[in-house]
Amino acid sequence: MEGYNVVVVGAPGAVGQEILKILEERNFPVDQIRLCATTRSAGKEMVFRGDSYQVEETTADSFTGMDVALFAGGAASLQFGPAAVERNCVVVDNSSNFRMDPEVPLVVPEINPEDVKWHKGIIANPNCSTIIMVLPLKPIYDEAGIKRVVVSTYQAASGAGAEAMEELFQQTKAIIQGDEYPPAVFPYQIAFNLIPHIDVFQDLGYTKEEWKMVYETQKILHDTSIAITATTIRVPVYRSHSESVNIETVKKLTAERAREILAKFPGVIVLDDPSKKEYPMPLYSSNRDEVFVGRIREDNSLPNGLNLWISSDQIRKGAATNAIQIAELVIKYGCLKRR
Repeated sequence: MEGYNVVVVGAPGAVGQEILKILEERNFPVDQIRLCATTRSAGKEMVFRGDSYQVEETTADSFTGMDVALFAGGAASLQFGPAAVERNCVVVDNSSNFRMDPEVPLVVPEINPEDVKWHKGIIANPNCSTIIMVLPLKPIYDEAGIKRVVVSTYQAASGAGAEAMEELFQQTKAIIQGDEYPPAVFPYQIAFNLIPHIDVFQDLGYTKEEWKMVYETQKILHDTSIAITATTIRVPVYRSHSESVNIETVKKLTAERAREILAKFPGVIVLDDPSKKEYPMPLYSSNRDEVFVGRIREDNSLPNGLNLWISSDQIRKGAATNAIQIAELVIKYGCLKRR
């Protein structure tokens, strides 16, 4: 198999580390790899496929001779994405910087893989909460149409990065021991608490995270007519986001039929047996790539309504795995700008 030169920007972060892990797991055809980050992280040693690599400071020249650039998130893609494209390197970006740009595909490979074909150098990875929700929405949308979605998310600390994970761990330990651990990453104590606030507040009292779920879902499904409202909540869970999703369909869809179509959809696992107390939880979905769906039931308040409870590892399918799947599609469809 032909090998490709890959640069990972933000390699030392939580998503960057996961990208390296999943590149190995999926046996992505890497010929050469380059690990990059900010000045602060430059010089760190990281291991990929048993070999040690030194993290380099990201510059425009980091993309010279490379085929694929996997940006782990943050502002780096705004600064260096265009430079990568100029050097014939295809960018797969985990940040929100390009997601709503009409010139940039926003891709979940199980849903809209063909969108990769019209990229102009940059392909955006959707928000983690959007990916987790839109995967089970897709088969329902295809079967019965969707008029409206009401979603509440329960997002793990790891969604805010490695420092947030450490804050939850240390803060929980300190409180159990009777000590104090003032918040630094989160606006309030996260241990033993819920924070109904993710990202900055914007129009109508919604946060940026909530608007992401609205507009990104519409773009991925190619349907701006779907009405979506979201409430995003940070919870003291280490890893894996969960979501409560209420769906109003165009046509009647029974819970039984919903289970059937969801069980057949790639990337979805139905875990739904109330008699055995079987339902999705972060305990099950962590370190997995699938979106787990359960508590599937018809909405008693609507003629055409469904309720779902879903859980998925947002570092993997919500970020790193989805990005690598996009890179695999770029290769499959011959969309690389080879050197």
